[in-house]
Amino acid sequence: MPGPIFAIQDQAPALSNSLNSGTSRRLEAVSRMRLPQAADTLFPNLPQEESAKHASDGFCAAHVVIVQQTCNVAHHPRKALTISDESDEARLREQGGRFMPKFDANGLLTAVAVDHASGQILMLAHMNAEAIKRTLATGKAHFFSRSRGRLWMKGESSGHVLEVREIRVDCDQDAVELRVAAHGPACHTLANSCFYRRLEADGTLVRTDD
Repeated sequence: MPGPIFAIQDQAPALSNSLNSGTSRRLEAVSRMRLPQAADTLFPNLPQEESAKHASDGFCAAHVVIVQQTCNVAHHPRKALTISDESDEARLREQGGRFMPKFDANGLLTAVAVDHASGQILMLAHMNAEAIKRTLATGKAHFFSRSRGRLWMKGESSGHVLEVREIRVDCDQDAVELRVAAHGPACHTLANSCFYRRLEADGTLVRTDD
């Protein structure tokens, strides 16, 4: 199994300016190397066994680790380097400005419809790429039915459409929140919300009016 990919974050430019060009090139190279190669590049003057020790002891399985070493080039201290094993794709999904839906193995993501005025959860369904495309194009909520195996528009037979006012995307981009104006009951049982029962501690369900 390949090791984690290293990414030297915001400290690298400032550090590069304070060191000679050879060190800068090494630091830039490390940003795309996996664990064994990165250790050899960060610690080029160490014997092989010491380099391996730094690779095993200096980099643990933690999500983010900080490496602090004394730089022996031009006698400048090496600043702390933030090293992350997150992929570029994951960082783009979490922090970027591009919609990158993360569909499951069936090509679906979870969609929650919420009343845009009250915040009440109305229903939960699933969307595929085509459902998202049609929702954006028409302003009406479209979903993919897993039981029927086809695309459908909410209210296509009942007239109880969901007019989409805003779409929010979660951190992993594997779920969306549709903030909607409901034209009629959201649930096929004619309840305003599909979440019309409360689970009690004894395991019974109690119908609610909210």
